[in-house]
Amino acid sequence: MLKTEKQIKRVVIKIGSSSLTSMHGEISRKKLENFAEQIVALKDAGYETAVVSSGAVAAGYRKLGCIERPTSLPEKQAAASIGQGLLMESYSELFLSHGYVASQILITRSDFANENRFENMQNTMNVLLERGIIPIINENDTVTVDRLRFGDNDTLSAKVAGLIDADMLIILSDIDGLYDSNPNENPDAKLLEKVHSITPEIEAAAGGSGSAVGTGGMKSKIKAVEIAMAAGIDSFLGKAGCEDMLIDAVAGKAKGTYFEQEPDALNLDNKQQWIAFHSGPEGKVTVNSHGKKAIIDNHEDLYRFDIEDVKGEFKDGAVVRIIDEDGNEIGLGRVNFSTKQLNEDVEENENELEPAIAKETFVCSLDFKLSALG
Repeated sequence: MLKTEKQIKRVVIKIGSSSLTSMHGEISRKKLENFAEQIVALKDAGYETAVVSSGAVAAGYRKLGCIERPTSLPEKQAAASIGQGLLMESYSELFLSHGYVASQILITRSDFANENRFENMQNTMNVLLERGIIPIINENDTVTVDRLRFGDNDTLSAKVAGLIDADMLIILSDIDGLYDSNPNENPDAKLLEKVHSITPEIEAAAGGSGSAVGTGGMKSKIKAVEIAMAAGIDSFLGKAGCEDMLIDAVAGKAKGTYFEQEPDALNLDNKQQWIAFHSGPEGKVTVNSHGKKAIIDNHEDLYRFDIEDVKGEFKDGAVVRIIDEDGNEIGLGRVNFSTKQLNEDVEENENELEPAIAKETFVCSLDFKLSALG
């Protein structure tokens, strides 16, 4: 019997297309059954589990009349509209046979960018997990266009993990972990079993590996892990085909790479995560040296007299990029004033003593590489 350190822990499991398909490119029932059985074992042990599953296009393109996996966007979206229902039907049937109910959640980037929809997603998923339901999550491929895409389900899974305050993110694919160099090119490449921070060396080790079936290579997985780590969530990267991989990953004994932050590492709370990774900044404010020092060194509020320049049209409550006088981005934050109010003389504004950006809403680029993750 699998034991848990806590009575209930939340786990987000990302399963890539290559992990679900047969050698002919179609969804493999055998592989689905294997994953379902492992997820059921986690559920039986008291874990709350959410599954971010690729595979809609793979499940539907033959039914669309395509001999090979389509390459054009309209055909991919049409295949996904067929395949998503078939994929969900298979998951539902498999979980119901073990006494568990599955639900479907389809997401686009705009759902994260809109704060109200972000909170609605969070509330919905929390209710489902607390009631023992298994959410099956995928990007809404049928309606998503390039500018609204996550790009891959690795990124989506990390953002979902942060959304629901998961304890662990498991990313499964055709790769058995992160190596210090490309194992396809270097036979002496070593598997990195533990990683505590995403350094430039780690980023350099993330080559462009990945199968033709999926959309994400190693770089996208490291980006996803970095998002999860910023939220204080441990991650695991391993190969899907290994027996009992999910069970062993949670138990800490699977072959692969574990990404675990140091105990004193900085973490973002839920509101800071939304500001950092989802908000879509609406403008820029340039701060003077006093303002920069107040935010970064002293962890104080930023006031209107610290602001030298304002770019963009935004209302109070918007998220903006904070720039120093040399043009370097130092972070993001939520403004308490509109563009018009910030451009007024300080003496004319009756709220001059109210912070322009409260310290609680500031997220530092130096800590979390926001320009790369947002």
